[in-house]
Amino acid sequence: MVADGRLVDLDEAASRALIHPDRLSELLADLGNVPVAVPVLSVVLVYVTWRHRHTGTDHWWQPAAAAAVLMALVPALIVPLKELTDRPGTPAVPPATGYYPSGHTATAVVAYGAAALLLLPWLRTALARRTVLVLCAALNLGVAFGLVRRGYHWPLDVVASWCLGAVLMTLLWLFLSRSSRRTSAGTPSSSSGPS
Repeated sequence: MVADGRLVDLDEAASRALIHPDRLSELLADLGNVPVAVPVLSVVLVYVTWRHRHTGTDHWWQPAAAAAVLMALVPALIVPLKELTDRPGTPAVPPATGYYPSGHTATAVVAYGAAALLLLPWLRTALARRTVLVLCAALNLGVAFGLVRRGYHWPLDVVASWCLGAVLMTLLWLFLSRSSRRTSAGTPSSSSGPS
């Protein structure tokens, strides 16, 4: 399916229609780089850990640790998949293989998605929570658009990483939800933390 077939034909046709390398697409694609996305997540990890510790939450380190582990899992999952599929790149990049799935997309989904999930319980208003979610979605859509428009990846490379990212974000959300319920049902000192 990755090398031949109707889906690949549609993917290549969509890519030909979308590729138009320009400076904006390059900048958007760069938002999925590790040196851009991981520092954003790191700042949120520090902030959320400080808030949990400051409010006396039991196991204050767990939410940040879980998000950091997921971020570390991205290359551990993406690199073997790239080697297994060995898909060539678009005509806009030098001849090579290993483009499926997109590491930049997976990095963006996990870094910005985990940051949003960690921040949500600390935001007081629905508007603030909505703003964080919209910003997270905009960053991820921007990265995807930039990667495809610049020709760094085929559309299916991006979609595959979105699927992987959705699984990882669901796991993080389940962990955080379970951890929050366990904390709020625990000791009185933990009741001042997020619920």
